[in-house]
Amino acid sequence: MPTLDDLRKHLDSTLVRSELPGLPPPTRGKVRDVYDLGRRLLIVTTDRISAFDVVLGTVPCKGQVLNTIAAHWFERTRDLVPNHVLAVPDPAAMLVQKLRPLPVEVVVRRHLTGSLWREVQAGNREAYGFEIPAGMRADERFPEPILTPTTKAAHGEHDAPISAAEIVRQGLVDEATWRRVETAARALFARGEEQARAQGLILVDTKYEFGLDGTELRVMDEIHTPDSSRYWEAEGHEARFQAGAPQVMLDKENIRQWLLQRGFSGQGAPPPLTDQVRLELAATYLRLQERLTGRPPELPAGDPAARLRDNLRRAGLLPAGGQPS
Repeated sequence: MPTLDDLRKHLDSTLVRSELPGLPPPTRGKVRDVYDLGRRLLIVTTDRISAFDVVLGTVPCKGQVLNTIAAHWFERTRDLVPNHVLAVPDPAAMLVQKLRPLPVEVVVRRHLTGSLWREVQAGNREAYGFEIPAGMRADERFPEPILTPTTKAAHGEHDAPISAAEIVRQGLVDEATWRRVETAARALFARGEEQARAQGLILVDTKYEFGLDGTELRVMDEIHTPDSSRYWEAEGHEARFQAGAPQVMLDKENIRQWLLQRGFSGQGAPPPLTDQVRLELAATYLRLQERLTGRPPELPAGDPAARLRDNLRRAGLLPAGGQPS
């Protein structure tokens, strides 16, 4: 497992944004650069880190960690739900089938924590069309996983809670398709819980996105990554819960809590990330990758942007000889 000193060498060689000459200009999201190749998409997962819908900077190796974990989970859930993956030409890139995305995100939660706990604290117990039971404590486990959908906001805007009934009423997703989405999300989460438990982890909650290939439902975007999911250490979890102590987190919630402690929750200018924070989050993500995949992570040997271009050329996805202007 890389040390902080190992990672320190990569602080100034992060993949801030991809530049791929010969391809159409990408759509740049908070973390991913997406290139439209007609019937396919090339998704480059950069090292950008965001929280509360604000891009904060970069974290070494983050893009390749997210992409590697997503590829791992897509492969290990293919028997449950088809997905959009065609190839993984680079540690930070994925070639996928273009789908018709559903305009909602599906969040499956096993514990009362994160944004849902913050909503409960604010007195909002019914944002998703059902009531969170009174008396539940922070981090308490639900008897069964609950689904808390959100709208998919445009870049720079915030997703909003929405109930299943409202999704159907507004015509965002028809009722029959929504039932398939619910079934698929629950099956994926059960698989995630099972495999996380085998590694001494708790899959606390996660986000899924789905799209349609004709009438076939497929899971897309990312799956069970530390950006889209919460993971806790299982060892000592119950004792920490009973004592009201924070859980040991292996995901992006670490940076959210760091920001909240400094008074930032999405409004105004965020505090600048220190090198120590960037290094510690990189180490956390890499540890999670090793736990989930069972394989030690490999740090980039050189410039990740140059490696990306070389790998895409070898895969026939980038014209030979092109260099960024």
